[in-house]
Amino acid sequence: MAVYTEITDTELVEYLKQYDIGEMHSLKGIAEGVENSNYLLVTDAGMHILTLYEKRVNEDDLPFFLGLMEHLAKNGLECPQPIALKTGEQLSQLAGRPSAVISYLDGNSVKRPGSTHCRQLGEALAQMHLAGEGFEIERANSLSVEHWRPLYQMSGSGSDGVASGLSALIESELDYLEGNWPTDLPRGVIHADLFPDNVFFLKEKLSGIIDFYFACNDMMAYDIAICINAWCFESDHSFNVTKAQALLGGYNSVRKISDKEFSSMPILCRGSALRFLLTRLYDWLNVPEGAMVTPKNPSEYIAKLKFHQSVHQASEYGEIG
Repeated sequence: MAVYTEITDTELVEYLKQYDIGEMHSLKGIAEGVENSNYLLVTDAGMHILTLYEKRVNEDDLPFFLGLMEHLAKNGLECPQPIALKTGEQLSQLAGRPSAVISYLDGNSVKRPGSTHCRQLGEALAQMHLAGEGFEIERANSLSVEHWRPLYQMSGSGSDGVASGLSALIESELDYLEGNWPTDLPRGVIHADLFPDNVFFLKEKLSGIIDFYFACNDMMAYDIAICINAWCFESDHSFNVTKAQALLGGYNSVRKISDKEFSSMPILCRGSALRFLLTRLYDWLNVPEGAMVTPKNPSEYIAKLKFHQSVHQASEYGEIG
């Protein structure tokens, strides 16, 4: 989440007339994240999230994202829901951007997840994968292996200014992953961005998952690898195997991880580390002037990538039971 597009009170008053949620009480920009413009909107009907979809989001993908949230909720997953306009539509326009009002999900993200959080996260991720079955709209992963080299080329000239030797590290890793990326693992709807700030807890119990704007159809084990990178490293970038084992065990208790999926975890973790290194590198070098957003330093994922390059077998991430 972030704020790139400012909106005026006059624009908002007119916009809210399309909804049955009453008049505005307050509007506050949400600075976390990097993708869309997000506001905490309070009206007569309570709290909501107002999202303006920025240029990096393909408007044609929005029915997938919004429909997926409805589908997952109907299948038992706690997640926000799009609020329909009076016309029954879910999308509108505000300040020249596609926009939607989303229900507010109660809870808070954890800044320093422990193993109990990681186990619950694993369980919820598996529940999401199962709940996604039967969703009829499909969306290819626009940030999968075939997209990483073009993304790197958009910021490659500035790479070594971020970290010495970074361009050589990335180019070598791209060669390896492009030649060895698995293609035959079980697929389904994945979240693809399930960082701690996208998972809410109430009194240490997981209360829901938010922010499905990278969701797509891809290998479910790749989603696990993304979560290992996002949840199982300490602030000094050291790997915590206890957290990883809790995450894997939680997932496996809901949806069994196949032997082939598990043995592929080292390369999937390398790939997910490179994917977030590349998007963070691009954002670090290309912050829009005046945007209310704090780009994330890519150095975190340089360290994580180097760790995964040292892993020889999946058991180094823990056991799945």
